[in-house]
Amino acid sequence: MPALHPLLSAFAPIWALTAVGYLVARAGLIGPQAEMVLTRYVFHVAMPAALFLMIARTPLGHFANPSMLAFVAGAAVATGLGLLAGRVLFRRERGELAIGAMAAGYVNSANLGIPVTMQVVGDASFVGPVILFQILLVTPAVLAVLDSGAAGRRALLTLPLRNPVLLATALGALASATGLHLPAELHHSAELLGGAGVPTALVALGMSLHNRPPADGLSRRVEVGLTVAIKTLVQPLVTLLVAGPVLHLPAHQLLTVVLFSALPTAQNIYTYAREYGQGTDLARDTVLWSTLVSMVTLSVIAWTLGPA
Repeated sequence: MPALHPLLSAFAPIWALTAVGYLVARAGLIGPQAEMVLTRYVFHVAMPAALFLMIARTPLGHFANPSMLAFVAGAAVATGLGLLAGRVLFRRERGELAIGAMAAGYVNSANLGIPVTMQVVGDASFVGPVILFQILLVTPAVLAVLDSGAAGRRALLTLPLRNPVLLATALGALASATGLHLPAELHHSAELLGGAGVPTALVALGMSLHNRPPADGLSRRVEVGLTVAIKTLVQPLVTLLVAGPVLHLPAHQLLTVVLFSALPTAQNIYTYAREYGQGTDLARDTVLWSTLVSMVTLSVIAWTLGPA
């Protein structure tokens, strides 16, 4: 039966880097504008480099597997519920609706999905299809909504050329489809830039905790709690129902896809929210609380669905 400590070891770097960011902001070491500068660096430089390399290395044919049907079903239901809650219960505008929906169904597939599934299942190959789905389909749709809200006069057709994340995604898909490879020197440079994305985003997230307003209000706390519940409970439950009774996936695939669906909200959401100034508090708090709650839900899933 899987032990708890391997999961803790997967989460430890996230909490450590977030704590570093909080302490840096509390000490005032790099100035009051540092959080904004760091998030913009991640959005415009580090994240595009990392996304390009991840997509370019992943065959686009990885979409075609039954496990992805179950994962997409869980993500679609969670995203739809997040959207519905934001519109009906909390009366959010378009930009905040997009962030809330993404926070409810967008999983931390790379820097948590890989270590968690390697510890519990011993195989992280499912991360490829999940990354493709989230980056090639979910992210462009959400960024298109955010961008149109920020500057509605701009033409939607030029969005991929103006948005570094979407441009990197498109170029990565082209490289994957054609088999093109960067020269070794450029590839290594892109790896160095991309490697800074996750730690920098986590440090910026930690800095935002120090700059957090003293009270978010009851409505915001309820919204965060509901979003976290959708992400950590509803999404994996829907995936389990589709993967088991509907698709009858083998035990190994069932465990893998449910684990991925139970992963917490990705810190990318906070980067997008901060860049566009939409739903920043909701994104930040959902990332933090879903990460904390998922330590319990992932353990329960590993113990109940894992091998005896």
